[in-house]
Amino acid sequence: MLEQISLFFTSDLHSHFESWPKAVRFLNGKTEEKKKMNQSYFILDNGDHLDRVNPITEATKGKVNVNLLNDANYDVINLGNNEGVTLKQSELMQLYENAQFDVTCANLSSQHHPEWLKSHTIKQTTSGLTIGFIGLTAPFAPFYEPLGWSVSDPLVELENQLNALPEHVDLVVVLSHLGIDFDEKIADQFEKVDIIIGGHTHHLFQDTHIRNKTLLAAVGKFGRYIGEIQLKYDHSKSRWLMPESIVSDLSEFENDQKTETTLLKAKEEANHYLSHQVTYLSEPLTIDWYEETPLIKSLTKTLRKWTGADISMLNAGILLDGFDAGVVTEADIHRNCPHPINPCVVNVTGREIIEIVRAGMTEEFINLKVKGYGFRGEIMGQLVYDGIELHFRDQNAEGISLDKVTINQQEISNDQVYKLATADMFTFGHLSPQISRAVSKQFFMPEFIRDLLKDTLQTF
Repeated sequence: MLEQISLFFTSDLHSHFESWPKAVRFLNGKTEEKKKMNQSYFILDNGDHLDRVNPITEATKGKVNVNLLNDANYDVINLGNNEGVTLKQSELMQLYENAQFDVTCANLSSQHHPEWLKSHTIKQTTSGLTIGFIGLTAPFAPFYEPLGWSVSDPLVELENQLNALPEHVDLVVVLSHLGIDFDEKIADQFEKVDIIIGGHTHHLFQDTHIRNKTLLAAVGKFGRYIGEIQLKYDHSKSRWLMPESIVSDLSEFENDQKTETTLLKAKEEANHYLSHQVTYLSEPLTIDWYEETPLIKSLTKTLRKWTGADISMLNAGILLDGFDAGVVTEADIHRNCPHPINPCVVNVTGREIIEIVRAGMTEEFINLKVKGYGFRGEIMGQLVYDGIELHFRDQNAEGISLDKVTINQQEISNDQVYKLATADMFTFGHLSPQISRAVSKQFFMPEFIRDLLKDTLQTF
């Protein structure tokens, strides 16, 4: 007998709910077919389903996301960093209390470990075949620890879970919110892993991708694609046949009307919740990504004082729009600063500060289009500082050049270490090598930059 099993999966939706009714329509159609043929199937999500850039997720702290997964009859999900580090521990603890699916994330734990969080979970097909699912998330320890979570080495934990699985498990599936590099390491190093459903780096495999006899599957980001892994088990020979992975472009599907109605109601409720007044402005406040305005300057000053740093720095592009005179609501603040970005303080030398300033003056940096790192804006914009003064030489044919940097009217010391407060996105990747390579980094959790924006607006 040849048994056919399907694994349907999503990953990195990031609360792009415009795609979700199509995903549900697809899943409803596919699962109805499987039921008619008496074939087993499982519906999976690989993390970052939620993203607080969306007002609905912001207002409900992800509860609408869980309801949508429940309504779509998901079986197993993994946690991404957007679930893990953009919510308070108490909010995440409560988030999945009413989940009708299993949550597996083996390398995340807490002293007050929630009952719903499993290191692995096992599902059974109609014939009795067993499939073990192990979730793993990106080990961002400096972000998890201030929130009260412990995140361990995913490869070490994977080894532990493979040893903990019962011997009779017929198939092992890893839900990996680690990125493609980790996925390839897992395929190369762990023979017991049969399938890796990948995410976090938003990569896409449009066809069946085999590495070291392991299937790697991925569907990109924002719900544009949905995946299906087709499995076949030959009971007469007690072996699996080669799996196939298929991705479907959801733009080709109609919307599920029930889901559309659910999201419309959720949007109305979110709008009501976010209509709460934060402050009142007697005059409008404008922003300009290419210039220092009173608003971005004041926000940068708030950041320095709030963190207790010597110096602070923000990019003008972190504010997407200004504020009209009159009532300012939670919705206004979220719309103008939607990024899930935290304040942080890093130790840098005076020499490195000068390097940061000079790099930030270039047109290439100011116009840099940033994708990822929590940033949800358009371009970097001009860098704005508080706690230091920049002195320039007279403009010439090559433009304005930096003469010196002073702090408290004294020229900055090249070798002295200063505490620089900034947005955590500068600690990642290539945006600022001087900041990303800093040994000492302190992240302030769970506050976002927009929480400091609220305090700043109160001063106008």
